Amino acid sequence: MDIIRREFIYIWYYFSIQMEQVFFYWVMGMAIGSLISVFGKGKIHSALQSLDGKKLGVLGLIPASLLGIASPLCMYGTIPIAASFSQKGMRDDILAAFMMTSILLNPQRLITSGILGPEAVAVRFISCFAGGLGAGICVRYFYKNRSFFDFTGFFQTSGRDIDPNPVMRFLKNLGRNIRTTAPWFLLGVFLSALFQRYVPADAFVKLFGEQEGFGVLLAATIGVPLYACGGGTVPLLQQWLISGMSMGSAAAFMITGPATKITNLGALKIVLGVKKFVIYLLYVITVSLVIGLAVDRIM
Repeated sequence: MDIIRREFIYIWYYFSIQMEQVFFYWVMGMAIGSLISVFGKGKIHSALQSLDGKKLGVLGLIPASLLGIASPLCMYGTIPIAASFSQKGMRDDILAAFMMTSILLNPQRLITSGILGPEAVAVRFISCFAGGLGAGICVRYFYKNRSFFDFTGFFQTSGRDIDPNPVMRFLKNLGRNIRTTAPWFLLGVFLSALFQRYVPADAFVKLFGEQEGFGVLLAATIGVPLYACGGGTVPLLQQWLISGMSMGSAAAFMITGPATKITNLGALKIVLGVKKFVIYLLYVITVSLVIGLAVDRIM
């Protein structure tokens, strides 16, 4: 019993320290994400829709990728929006860039990543932007005269932020965000506490720090089963970086994780079909490895 009590005290200590470090970033991510969702979502989508009429060519993929990062919607919310734009004639390459970055990053996830430090935030932003831009370019040139998406049966819904009082709309949206992410956030903090207590730092460095290529490959691989919620993985990722994970390995994990999240895959499978779904998975794996290795070489 003394051993169990001692281990409980150790884990609680690590848990409380981790909570002190990441709680502020999680709350700020929730609040700002809800503000954008309630008051800025319409402007973001209007800006995206305006791109198709400006005849920017391939340069239009740059703002499309940035707007995808700014969008607070999950993939099941993004697809009906994309479907409505597709019905109005928007090009598939713009939709691909927007949807890819929307999968990889959003304002809430970016702010929560602040606990990892400005360097990691910059790497995450640039990596996700590059992933979206690359997806748009691939669709533009490999599916130039063919349709890439099949949005049959999808339509835009009115959404849940319909309370006439703007303050209540914000509070209800914030409540939904907290209820959705809090369990995963607490689980991530708990797992990071277990990691601090039981995983030797030197062994972790050998896996993810010293062996450059293997570390990136391993991080890209474990991003598939371990990623459940952006807020939940940030505390764990913080401990990995402290323990010696290279920034390139972290970048690979931050790409494959959200890109292969089971809910995102379920939505994408519907609009892509089997063949293009496999292409999507191969693209994610390739991009995560290339970006991870590039980040390690540069940094």
